[in-house]
Amino acid sequence: MVLVLGLVQVALVARDQLAIELAAREGARAAAVSSAPAAAARAAVGRAITIRPVGVDVAVGASTVTVTVSYVNHTDVAVIGHAIGDAELSATVTMALEPP
Repeated sequence: MVLVLGLVQVALVARDQLAIELAAREGARAAAVSSAPAAAARAAVGRAITIRPVGVDVAVGASTVTVTVSYVNHTDVAVIGHAIGDAELSATVTMALEPP
């Protein structure tokens, strides 16, 4: 039973990591073509995933924009969640800036 609960917890963390990666890609894509990159990235991240709260950091360079999305996955599967603690997930994507 403990093994099954462990597999369920790993699957939940993996699902959330994939969602964070998707959100970072969507945020970077929106920021790359916007005249207000930070606002566009935050809005795109909010539309891309439903997990909350997420942190969104946007760094604009001379020719690129980098979006980092972070999330703390509160592991809450019985027994296993308390044993391994919370998982800090993040994803970073860099794209070339395009004129809006």
